[in-house]
Amino acid sequence: MLLKLICVLSPWKLKRFILQKRFGYTLDPSAYIGLSWVFPGNLIMEKNSRIDHFTVAIHLDLIHIGENSSIGRSNWITGMSTKTETPFFKHQTNRLAELKIGKHSHITKKHHLDCTNLLQIGDFVTVAGYDSQFLTHSIDPYENRQHSEPIIINDYTFVGTNVVVLGGAILPAKSILGAKSLLNKKYVDEFKLYAGVPAKPVSDLDKDSKYFKRDSGIVY
Repeated sequence: MLLKLICVLSPWKLKRFILQKRFGYTLDPSAYIGLSWVFPGNLIMEKNSRIDHFTVAIHLDLIHIGENSSIGRSNWITGMSTKTETPFFKHQTNRLAELKIGKHSHITKKHHLDCTNLLQIGDFVTVAGYDSQFLTHSIDPYENRQHSEPIIINDYTFVGTNVVVLGGAILPAKSILGAKSLLNKKYVDEFKLYAGVPAKPVSDLDKDSKYFKRDSGIVY
């Protein structure tokens, strides 16, 4: 715990040295972590990836951030490591407590990412606004036990502010999840606006929209 505290408060060059040598993380020389408590089982940060200040990331097995992708400030990222001795989730022998983010994707600030099971975010994705929740686990009332399912957010998607995404949900590529929506199903149709509680396809999107053809993740 003391070493972690020293690491968090250290200048970035020293912090990177400790994270690589003591914790075995793989950090590209251009990657960066701010004043954040980020200690998953394993951490891989590719070229120009970053985690900003005041983010907490604990109790999951892996965070892998692709090149030119970022996690903004004040995010809460947690889960339940598969290496933990616990009575929970024993029926799920293939569970992955991981956060995987592709290239050129951005998570803004003040979101809650539950990675009890896999949370996979593709390339050129924007998780926008504030206060969204990605919840991969819940109670299964039929079996009276905790259960988890992956969440998949596919490439070139836009996730609006203050949404809830539940385990088992899939947001198709080149689609939008509207603000304050609840996504709790697997969808496959691209170029759709999904919105509502629960979310469903409500309109088509123009396939020529420039957002879906970007070669850079940052939208100015």
